[in-house]
Amino acid sequence: MAYRRLVSLLSRRREWAPHFQTPQRVHGKTVCKHPTHHPARNQKLLHTGRPVMTMMKLLSVDELFAKRSLQEHLKKVEKEYNECLQAVTYSATDDECSEDELKEKRTKVSLLAPLIQSIRELDKKQQEITETEMLLKDMLTIQVLELLIPEEEADMSDLVLEVTAGVGGQEAMLFTAEMFDMYEGFARYHGWSFDVLEHMSSDLGGLRHASASISGSQSYKKMKFEAGVHRVQRVPKTEKQGRTHTSTMTVAVLPQPTEISFTINPKDLRIETTRASGAGGQHVNTTDSAVRIVHLPTGLVAECQQERSQLKNREKAMKSLRAKLYSMKLEEETSKRYNQRKVQIGTKGRSEKIRTYNYAQDRITDHRISMTVHDVRSFLLGEDLLNEMNSSLQEFSNQEALMELLEEGNQAEP
Repeated sequence: MAYRRLVSLLSRRREWAPHFQTPQRVHGKTVCKHPTHHPARNQKLLHTGRPVMTMMKLLSVDELFAKRSLQEHLKKVEKEYNECLQAVTYSATDDECSEDELKEKRTKVSLLAPLIQSIRELDKKQQEITETEMLLKDMLTIQVLELLIPEEEADMSDLVLEVTAGVGGQEAMLFTAEMFDMYEGFARYHGWSFDVLEHMSSDLGGLRHASASISGSQSYKKMKFEAGVHRVQRVPKTEKQGRTHTSTMTVAVLPQPTEISFTINPKDLRIETTRASGAGGQHVNTTDSAVRIVHLPTGLVAECQQERSQLKNREKAMKSLRAKLYSMKLEEETSKRYNQRKVQIGTKGRSEKIRTYNYAQDRITDHRISMTVHDVRSFLLGEDLLNEMNSSLQEFSNQEALMELLEEGNQAEP
């Protein structure tokens, strides 16, 4: 044993000892080379066997899914799943596959089912996200455009609605009554209040003239495009030969100012009280409840006999007169600005035929934007169809206002 240890120790000392070479004489001089340093033989290298490789970048989940190779692999897996599922489903009528093959395909279907379900759910969610992003982008774009358009002074006001029968006699009055009911339905559809100020009915149940105060969020902004002449083409109830008649009625939409923003000098008013007339119950022709107010500088007149109380009738007549005077003021200020617009608002459209209601063709056509919808009876309910047309008119008006704004900006540039 001692001999073996000695041999082992000597061999190790040889490995540790520096290696010297025999001195050599070069050009008469003795040169001795220094020992060459070698790393220890038992020292391990960091990389062995293979060349050093550059480390890969850690990819995100989105980057991995964006890889074409992964997408192709997923499609391949889904195709394989569908083929196996189809083979298993129709195995009872198809004898092409053996029992072992069917067993193998059933196993694949059960193994791949969770993956395929997750892939399909992911595709569905991605589609929903894409649609939501597009919708959000459209909403933000519309919001930016709307904020670019300056708000009109009266847009946030309440309004006074006036309807008046036009050409067509009793048929025009019947149509006026239907239109008045339609706007009451439109106010109810938007949650606005609808307070009748005047109501002059005809013998057959139509309306000669009527007015109402409408209050609610954006009521004037949404109702202002209804101002103008509305034309109806249909066979009247009184027509015995079945001929189609054309009748008209006029709508006026007057912004209702607050008492703070628009005041009237009491000295400019003449207030008269008379007895109410027409159908209305016991108070008719018995008390001086009807009120008539005349604005002396302009000659404008407002009347009300709807209530039994003279005080309430006076309040309603004043509300109507204030709306008329305020509308006149706005019309003077904005007449030049709106003169070139296709979509007129407020009282500017009184002489223009803006819309036709054709019963024979069951259509309603707005001539300002050449828009046609069908189902007259549903339209006269004052709900979805009227709101749809109203929204289109608002979009067209916003577009005109925006183009007008851009033109003014271009003209202002030097």
